[in-house]
Amino acid sequence: MNDEVRIGEILGPDGAERLEEDEAKVRRRFWPTLRKAARHIPFSQDLVAAYFCALDPKVPFRVRATMLGALVYFVTPIDAIPDMLLGIGFSDDVTVLLGAMALMASHITDRHRERAAKALAD
Repeated sequence: MNDEVRIGEILGPDGAERLEEDEAKVRRRFWPTLRKAARHIPFSQDLVAAYFCALDPKVPFRVRATMLGALVYFVTPIDAIPDMLLGIGFSDDVTVLLGAMALMASHITDRHRERAAKALAD
């Protein structure tokens, strides 16, 4: 099975534009959101590795789109359970992120993990 998805086959003709918009939103909001959520998310290093995977142009389009979709959900403060609710606000975000990361785990490489470890150490 071909791992590449052509624009318009599944995502519609605006798929690439939507990916660029999602990527811009994630780039702007990821680190501030992670700082707020870090104590509620026990897998921060894996999440940062997924972030680097989602921004990697070498990763197949559909994988990047899936990861960016989950990360957009994470960085958006208003969702199924508002992030402002102490203790449970990030529980829906965690569920979405874990699902996307489980589906796309084979695309999160050692290089992504190394970048995550370095970013969190800095």
